[in-house]
Amino acid sequence: MTTESPASPGLIRRILRSPPGRIIVLGFLMVYLMAMNGDSMTSYGSEPIKALAHIVAIAIAGFAVYIGYARFIEQRDASELALPGMGRELGIGMLIGFGLYATTVLILIVMGIYRVEGLNPLTFLLPALAMAVSSGVFEELLFRGVLFSSIEKWFGSWMALVVSSLVFGLTHLMNPQGTLEGALFIAVEAGILLAGAYMLTGRLWMSMGFHFAWNYTQSAIFSGIVSGTDAAPGLIKATIDGPELLTGGSFGLESSILALAVCTTTGIILVYKAVKRGNIVPPIWKRKG
Repeated sequence: MTTESPASPGLIRRILRSPPGRIIVLGFLMVYLMAMNGDSMTSYGSEPIKALAHIVAIAIAGFAVYIGYARFIEQRDASELALPGMGRELGIGMLIGFGLYATTVLILIVMGIYRVEGLNPLTFLLPALAMAVSSGVFEELLFRGVLFSSIEKWFGSWMALVVSSLVFGLTHLMNPQGTLEGALFIAVEAGILLAGAYMLTGRLWMSMGFHFAWNYTQSAIFSGIVSGTDAAPGLIKATIDGPELLTGGSFGLESSILALAVCTTTGIILVYKAVKRGNIVPPIWKRKG
């Protein structure tokens, strides 16, 4: 009696399943959808509800593309987007993301640098929703889901952490008020934090929650500058007057030593927990078998 061995994937599929092929093809698709997001936010800049509806629709398409690539090209389930436990991890990420930004602002308030002047109408909470959903979904699908996991497959978790964080930070140089200092701060503070959440859970929901809540809290609630983009008023009317080392200057609070300390510390804790759980993947040449 003989058994048939499963057919090996064809050359094209093997190329698409390889880390370089996955980064190029799936990464390109994510970048393309991100560009569509940008066009939608520009087209509906004065209509935040329509902008949000378009962003949600494109985000659903992004999830479908990512899951479809995993299913049909890589022939696996996209466990990093599995639904069981999604609400808990997303909620924890959002709470911590809000808490981290609020903590940095509270320190500035105590120091007399951030001064609350009043409140805008609640409708000022709406415009930032589309931006926060877009960055929370697509930047995590791209930088953690595609880039981190692809590099990890060959070179292990530590190299994936370094490369994905650096690339993530340097892409912020393209923002209108982008600075090299701000990009490097983001590479460290946000790169470690977001990758740490992915390393700890093996899933994208917590990092998406972090990302969404940080950006939304920064813009919609505290009227802050998001990563060197143009400032927009949020719920709180405030004046910020202090050294750039503490305020981040034109790049926003992400380029301050306060955010660097708070977010990096949290990220290191997450990475440490991932190590304790045995979630660190070694380079391919160090794996047994």
